[in-house]
Amino acid sequence: MTLRSRAAVHQALSDPVRLGIVDLLTVGDRSPGELARRFDLTSNLLAHHLKVLREVGLVARAQSYADGRRAYVRLLPAALDGLRPTPTVTAPRVVFVCTRNAARSPLAAAAWSARSRIPATSAGTHPGPRLNPRAITTARRHGLTLGRGTTAHVGDVVEPDDLVVAVCDRAYEEMGPSDRCVHWSVPDPGPVDTDEVFEDVLALLTERVDRLAAIAEAS
Repeated sequence: MTLRSRAAVHQALSDPVRLGIVDLLTVGDRSPGELARRFDLTSNLLAHHLKVLREVGLVARAQSYADGRRAYVRLLPAALDGLRPTPTVTAPRVVFVCTRNAARSPLAAAAWSARSRIPATSAGTHPGPRLNPRAITTARRHGLTLGRGTTAHVGDVVEPDDLVVAVCDRAYEEMGPSDRCVHWSVPDPGPVDTDEVFEDVLALLTERVDRLAAIAEAS
């Protein structure tokens, strides 16, 4: 779907009644009479809503196979599929970067490797001497494998075609914006240094990883 057609579907669903109709049709077909009663609509108003949904390819109307005097409205789910983000991110490898490469970036790379076939690694703008022990234990609790046991500098890791994901504000601000750099503002768990805050940070990273992995393709 083009951006224009996707926008048209979003606009059609911006009305609560039309969104409710689509919700009902996701489960099963409904007759116009059933829809009118469910949403307390006059026949003219229902016809208007169905026309809007039909014009953007969300619904179709067909005669009953049993009684030609009856009709049923059904959902065309392909139009809903077009609302999902389309694969627009390509990369041969993803490099997650934070300041010290001690917690956020290796955890993000581990979460990515568990969800995507695109290779991933991590680095730091000012790498520390070692991984944070809580990052190691947090990864272990979730069955994640940290790629390596040491830290690394971005200058020694990042290649021109890599997709760089800065998982901290300081690293992003130091590197500066670019077409090959994504920024996730994730707090540093190191200063608090509790299991709870590391779990919270991993949850934030995992949510972002899931979103990006769903639209990323290998190049």
